[in-house]
Amino acid sequence: MAAPSPAKSIGDPGITPLSPTHILKDAEQNEPTGHSFIVVVAIDFGTTSSGYAYAFTKEPECIHTMRRWEGGDPGVSNQKTPTTILLAPEKKFHSFGYAARDFYHDLDPTESKQWLYLEKFKMKLHTTAELSDQAGAEFDNADVRWVITVPAIWKMPAKQFMREAAYKAGLATRDNPDQLIIALEPEAASIYCRKLRLHQMIDLGAKTSINGYSPPENVGAGMAQAKEHVRRNRQSRTFLVENVIGELWSELNEGDRYVVMDCGGGTVDLTVHQIRMPEGHLKELYKASGGPYGSIGVDYEFEKLLCKIFGQDFIDQFKIKRPAAWVDLMIAFESRKRAAAPDRTNPLNINLPFSFIDYYKKFRGHSVEHALRKSNVDFVKWSSQGMLRMNPDAMNALFKPTIDHIIQHLKELFDRPEVTDIKFLFLVGGFAESPLLQKAVQEMLQGRSRIIIPHDVGLTILKGAVLFGLDPSVIRVRRSPLTYGVGVLNRFVEGKHPPEKMLVKDGTRWCTDVFDTFIAADQSVALGETVKRSYTPARPSQQVIVIHVYCSEKESVGFISDPGVRKCGTLRLDVSGTESPAARREIQTLMQFGDTEIRAMAIDVATSRSVKASIDFLSQ
Repeated sequence: MAAPSPAKSIGDPGITPLSPTHILKDAEQNEPTGHSFIVVVAIDFGTTSSGYAYAFTKEPECIHTMRRWEGGDPGVSNQKTPTTILLAPEKKFHSFGYAARDFYHDLDPTESKQWLYLEKFKMKLHTTAELSDQAGAEFDNADVRWVITVPAIWKMPAKQFMREAAYKAGLATRDNPDQLIIALEPEAASIYCRKLRLHQMIDLGAKTSINGYSPPENVGAGMAQAKEHVRRNRQSRTFLVENVIGELWSELNEGDRYVVMDCGGGTVDLTVHQIRMPEGHLKELYKASGGPYGSIGVDYEFEKLLCKIFGQDFIDQFKIKRPAAWVDLMIAFESRKRAAAPDRTNPLNINLPFSFIDYYKKFRGHSVEHALRKSNVDFVKWSSQGMLRMNPDAMNALFKPTIDHIIQHLKELFDRPEVTDIKFLFLVGGFAESPLLQKAVQEMLQGRSRIIIPHDVGLTILKGAVLFGLDPSVIRVRRSPLTYGVGVLNRFVEGKHPPEKMLVKDGTRWCTDVFDTFIAADQSVALGETVKRSYTPARPSQQVIVIHVYCSEKESVGFISDPGVRKCGTLRLDVSGTESPAARREIQTLMQFGDTEIRAMAIDVATSRSVKASIDFLSQ
């Protein structure tokens, strides 16, 4: 085979890639870093609620979950805290979670307007004080490996944003980036599910009894029994995981496939994994997919229903004038939302705060009861006790748009050729507790896969993230979500390259805008595999090489000007201090795509010195 033509990069004059694409296995990349951590702490910043868990490296089978948060709502687990933050009028941090919500609630309505209350966003806060208590000895942050969870469908800028925020919070530093690792939520769930014992899960497809329970007639009963089991055992915050493979996992053979469906507050993430024996490592079979179909979609539908009954103008004003009462109303809805079930026949009552009733009368000049009578909304009535009485069909209708999105996506995934012979579907995340969602998934699969729901599904990702921090190499093969590459100049080939791309320089004909692919979308890439390129500075005195990185959702890309191709990042090589007597300096760059984040390393070939390399996805 003829050697490929030399390529020159464009947009960065004189920077020349000296070698074609190489994917090579760099065994050293799989070696652990020199620092041995005492403890691994995982933080799960969910859209609706957040939590943390940790394990000491000397006792990896013991996962400690967070202390119970002060506050909480009746009938709602407070193993996590709401992802809410309260900023004082001078925009300084005041409180987080239940403390923020309760303080804000108690503020006078006129005073509350000066405070900034933010909810249902991803935020991070933590200290190591509790860890020192648990360990019985003082240790500092350098002894902690931090793990932060993100949805698998998040793109690189969002992951980098979380990393930058963690640096700002002092969890880790740029000098020691390996102290912080980003875990993908469905991957974490997958790792945890490997450890499941039969008494720690509900098998919706089981024909025999599990946990001593017979299979329930309706899908909600099993989850209710599991919740009660978890509640009784929740006084202990230490969760023991199996040193060996769990009983469920022992049913899997080499090559068996399963799907993890992570249904959270904001997103639904789907990942397809295949088991690799004998170690039980995991291989991703199809790139992560999903969308913004989390349980907050049900909240949006409830808000739309209120707008239909009382008017968009009133609801907008009520949220501004009585913000704490609006929070109260949504808390009341949250607890009733959890009671929705496919077989429910009795109505659900939602308390309307007194200030809602009072403000509506002032705003409209007539009562809430009058508004309900006049509205064309069926199945929602007024109760003399000051409550909205929702027929079960009305509540179920609020779930329908979100669940329809999830089921449509699940159908599309199962229709793909890569997604055949799926043995298990693990349903995890807080929204997985919904009997309505469980029934919809059951009806869609029609017995094609066994549906497994771990107990305490809201903590599944957290526990799995701790296990991932203890052994990040457990996921051995991933799929690239996008095609990545750079723009280069290639020798112009008549008949192959478009005439309008031709550039003549020093008598040589070049083709501009050629997309030099580093990795293609949905391409398998193993942990530790690297893509290798060599670049040379334009001038001997050049201090920094900057190369634009492009991406596309298409697997095959010809030019950086193709539709759907966009500039997504910048590869920066700091070559200061690596001056060389060689006439032509070669900077060899290695990029890793097999981890949860894209990494870059570089060396000066002539001197074998390390060159500072980074990829920035935020400054675009």
